[in-house]
Parts: sequence; structure tokens; C-alpha cells
Amino acid sequence: MILVTGTVTAKPDTIAQMTREALAHVHRSRREPGCISHEVAIDPENPLRLVFLERWEDVAALKAHFRVPASRAFWQLLQDLAADAGAMHLYDASRITL
Repeated sequence: MILVTGTVTAKPDTIAQMTREALAHVHRSRREPGCISHEVAIDPENPLRLVFLERWEDVAALKAHFRVPASRAFWQLLQDLAADAGAMHLYDASRITL
């Protein structure tokens, strides 16, 4: 499983639009093949910061997601609206039980 974490910080006048666009992106992404989960939340310590958490079946599914034109357009829009572009981190993960 591939785990993706990410953050982006909005400007005070762009947070509403960024949140709407992020929710539309999340809902669209959840319908893609190989998407296990895709979420966005507002950081309670910084209400201008969006936090993304995604789980994908494999690298191929994630690469396909990155090739979707709407995904690329969403990423560009976030960069245009952001106060801080933030970061994205990818991990190869497996579930464990304790």
C-alpha cells in the first residue's frame, strides 16, 4: 500500500475556495481505481492549513492518479492560491497488528 501525506497553507482570502476545491478533488479521487481512501482536513492548530491523507493499492494506481488531468489542474490551482505550497510525502506501507 502507498501512503501519501500532504499539507498546503491557504491565504485568509483563499481558504474557502481551497477547501471547496480540495473536497471536490477528494470525492473525485475516491472513485479512481486503486484508491483505498482519500481525505482532507483542516488543521485545528492552524485553520488555514489543509492536511491530506491518501492510501493507494500500489504505485501504479498512484501514478495513474497523478496523470488524471483534473488532479494536475487541482495541484496547480492549490499552488496559485496557497500562501505556502507545503509538501507531499509518499511512503510504501503495510498494515501491522499488535
